[in-house]
Amino acid sequence: MARRRKKLGEILVGWNIISPEALKEAIAYASERGQRVGEALVALELASEDDVTKALAAQFDLEYVDLDKNVQVPAALDLVPEKIIKDEKVLPMKKEGNRLKIIISDPLDLELQDKLRFLLNMELDCALAPRSKIQRFIDTFMGGLGTSVDEAISEIDRDADLHAKEVDAYRKAQEEDDADAPVIKLINLLIGEAVRMRASDIHVEPMADRVRVRYRIDGVCIERDNIPKSMQGPVIARLKIISGIDIAEKRLPQDGRIKMKIGGSFIDFRVSALPAYHGESVVLRILRPDSVKIGIMGLGFEEDDYARFQRIIRQPNGVFLVTGPTGSGKTTTLYAALQELNRPDRKIITAEDPVEYNFTGMNQCQVKEEIGLTFARILRAMLRQAPNIILVGEIRDREVGEVAVQAALTGHLVFSTLHTNDAPSAITRLIDMGIKPFLVASSVQAIMAQRLIRTICQECKEIDPAPDRFVLRMLGMTDDDLAGGHLYRGKGCNRCSGVGFRGRQGIFEMLEMSNEVRELAFNRAPTNEIRKAARAAGMRPLLEDGKRKILRGITTALEVAKIAQSEGVLTEE
Repeated sequence: MARRRKKLGEILVGWNIISPEALKEAIAYASERGQRVGEALVALELASEDDVTKALAAQFDLEYVDLDKNVQVPAALDLVPEKIIKDEKVLPMKKEGNRLKIIISDPLDLELQDKLRFLLNMELDCALAPRSKIQRFIDTFMGGLGTSVDEAISEIDRDADLHAKEVDAYRKAQEEDDADAPVIKLINLLIGEAVRMRASDIHVEPMADRVRVRYRIDGVCIERDNIPKSMQGPVIARLKIISGIDIAEKRLPQDGRIKMKIGGSFIDFRVSALPAYHGESVVLRILRPDSVKIGIMGLGFEEDDYARFQRIIRQPNGVFLVTGPTGSGKTTTLYAALQELNRPDRKIITAEDPVEYNFTGMNQCQVKEEIGLTFARILRAMLRQAPNIILVGEIRDREVGEVAVQAALTGHLVFSTLHTNDAPSAITRLIDMGIKPFLVASSVQAIMAQRLIRTICQECKEIDPAPDRFVLRMLGMTDDDLAGGHLYRGKGCNRCSGVGFRGRQGIFEMLEMSNEVRELAFNRAPTNEIRKAARAAGMRPLLEDGKRKILRGITTALEVAKIAQSEGVLTEE
């Protein structure tokens, strides 16, 4: 008598992944929508896609392949047509005789298996992996499936005639949208690869003997393959053309924008060209729509700071400042707050330089100093528009600061940023700008300093067997802090490109203006006195917030130490 095959839900219940009640909920959900139970479990977030795929593998007695565990690009890739790999999300792994080991995501898709057997004239040994991981593997390691960046470089390098072409040739290629032109192919591949690798910037930097290409991923620059020096002119010219920059002007800095469709969605790129000794350096800032839609919970707040933040942004009036150096995530934080507050009954107006992301329901104004449209001028005009909430991109001088303060005192909630190392320093900075102390004391509601730290990759996270004691001592972490717990690290895997980190979170320092802090501001007290009063009132310094995230296994001690050292967070109390 044949053994009864266990159902998917039974397996997951037996593994204690889901409860029987959760299974019943998923069955009802699946029945209503004509879905499989596994799909329903993932949709309801009762089980992960990994869990469901592992259960399917157990159900059908198939091998489960973890594509995040250093799986190499398969040698049998060319055995299956590119279109099928892309469309069906399959990975041919290796051929042995007349049998092909192939990774699929759905063991019940018998039609696909029959099609592959017919096309390849081979028998199949199927293994399973989640569909999303198969897609990620294809995107990361096979890019264009047929053309790599290296191949594009070689193609251009072999084309001796290309080096002699003038700018008109590039204009013609642009007008004709000749996607097969070697330079165009190379630029498209570089941009596509950077987007797939979650880069925030692409740096194209002419050197004495080569053109260096770097991607900034999670705040760290990673060098890509170098482009031959002979290709410098064509590559720079192409980038300037598609970004709308004057290609004849090579003496002055220029800015432009690109909008491209990548992976089914449109992505904006802000382009900056800067004349340098060996030629124009070009930087493309990748403006992802999803990067500013992470929500307040995605910023990385501890529970108490999250409650404080929610309370602060719902004040009827006052100034809320976010401080930190360039690239610390200040704008993302303010955008998250505005999206939380963006309701039909509220009018929100912003003054930005530049407007990088467009949001429905907000009135966003672009600063244009060349025609006299400054932050201060926009702010004054804003007040005649009867807004509830105002965002000022940055308080750069006394004029902007005074208008922002007056707006807060007349019943508006004002968000803005300031460049200071910590929250208490912002009060001193505003007074040093020339804003009267009593105005600062009465208008500012709260100040938040922040930094970004890389987070440990969840796919290769492991206990750190030998944490660096020197780094821990530098951070002021004692054995008592570590008692009963573990520190973690990322081992390195395909998903994080071997670095052990994937993604970033913020560390925060939240200063709410207590009566004592207001009095100190009014009396022009030094920063260290303001800091002591803020800590007494409950402010947790940046370093302490970083320590919490180390102990929770979110990041490493070395990562916090690097940020602390470079950004001046390690201050004497």
